[in-house]
Amino acid sequence: MSKRYLIGLDVGTSGAKCILVDDEGTVLASSTQEYPLYTPKPGWAEQDPEDWWQACVRGLKAILAKAAVNPADIVGVSYSGQMHGLVALDGDCNVIRPSILWCDQRTQAQCDWITEKAGGLEKLLSYTNNRMLTGYTGGKILWLRDEEPENFAKMVTFVCPKDYIRYRMTGTLGIDVSDASGTGFYDTKNRRWSDELIAIAGLDKAIFPEAHESIELAGRVTAAVAAETGLPEGLACYYGGGDAVIQTVGAGLVKPGILGVVIGTSGNVSMGLDRYQPNPNGDLQMFCSNEPGAWMAFGCTLTAGGSYRWYRDELCKAEGIEAKESGRNVYDVMGSYAEQSVPGANGVVFTPYLTGERCPYPDPNARGSFYGLTLSTTKGDITRSVMEGVTYSLKQLVDIMGGFAENEKVYTSGGGSASALWRQMQADIFDLPVYTMSAASEGGAYGAIMVAGVGAGIWKNLSEATKIIKPETETRPIPENQPAYEKTYRIYEKLYHALKPVYDTSAELGY
Repeated sequence: MSKRYLIGLDVGTSGAKCILVDDEGTVLASSTQEYPLYTPKPGWAEQDPEDWWQACVRGLKAILAKAAVNPADIVGVSYSGQMHGLVALDGDCNVIRPSILWCDQRTQAQCDWITEKAGGLEKLLSYTNNRMLTGYTGGKILWLRDEEPENFAKMVTFVCPKDYIRYRMTGTLGIDVSDASGTGFYDTKNRRWSDELIAIAGLDKAIFPEAHESIELAGRVTAAVAAETGLPEGLACYYGGGDAVIQTVGAGLVKPGILGVVIGTSGNVSMGLDRYQPNPNGDLQMFCSNEPGAWMAFGCTLTAGGSYRWYRDELCKAEGIEAKESGRNVYDVMGSYAEQSVPGANGVVFTPYLTGERCPYPDPNARGSFYGLTLSTTKGDITRSVMEGVTYSLKQLVDIMGGFAENEKVYTSGGGSASALWRQMQADIFDLPVYTMSAASEGGAYGAIMVAGVGAGIWKNLSEATKIIKPETETRPIPENQPAYEKTYRIYEKLYHALKPVYDTSAELGY
């Protein structure tokens, strides 16, 4: 049998990634095309869906040119994408306004309203097993109704970012169960829209797109798109999944006890579940998985690698110059300073709440801070504290996940996983072995090719598909490092609660 090929497409926050992979999982071509993010007001985050589409077209052309495979041998395409974004569509499926993104914080009033209207948090959880978080799509729909009634009146339906790209490729609308789970209006236990909560909100059920399992056939590439991109007309397109879920599949995370830790712009911890589990107090986000009959527990800290990038841009300009002059990566230079400090950063503690926080504190008022600065504090201490603070925020989620199954090991990915120092911090702070996995750097796009491969019959299911993923590095905890981390973590856990009144006062004052 001749080689078969798959395409994975990930509509991220900073750019669209396209990869072309053979039926053994080898990445033959990869392309990332960037696009802008707009912040018209503080706390707002928007993008133009047309920018996504043009980036995808460029990316698809690039990988087809680079791989030089026979397009007729490509058997499937699937999708990953930033979750929770609202793409509001009119009756002709035209985009009504810029998409409101996952990191947008404008909807707190609407989230509070639906929680109260539902009968309180416990009652809300009974409908969806999730809070209505400010990042979720549902609050954005309510905000549109409250603040832009003219646009709301035009909206006939909505989709999430990757679903819009799939619509442009196939002409068919829909959403998959993992992205639907992140709207706040989806009954994750029964894998259906919550008619009860939709009615309580006073919304028309007709605006909610039909939800499908990730591996289902969604449609086929149209003749117009084939001409524009070089893809074969009629190529099968599968529903795919939200990036927070599908990227864990791409890292090999399908069984309870294995934790996926991602340090990207945001940070998250996730665990595959083989049965439905309740979500006490709504501390986590509970999504339907890309595997039918499976679920995913997920917790997100909003500014993980984003905190380190902010620190690089604002406080490490000298390191940037040093890196340029020496031909090194600026993060390597920063890491060399962090290595001059010690575990626990000599008592300096950083809280990474630069855009508010989601888990375990769903609080848009939370703010970042450095605690423990003294006259003896060094640049190395401060640099290390940023890395440690992000890891402490992830440890809180790791500990919560331990309530579902005993934590056995960590598969880490994202930009933070490229640092051996940061991998060692994870192993020491989590007290678990930490692994990087092959192709994890491809993120959600690699999970998408697995979904496409199952849909196309290359693999029987996602569990079988993950056998193509192999460990690349292993990092074991160093016992002598752990006492210092444990002491500093105790301080970290107290800081949010101690500063909560200050956060709220600052918000009242407009900061």
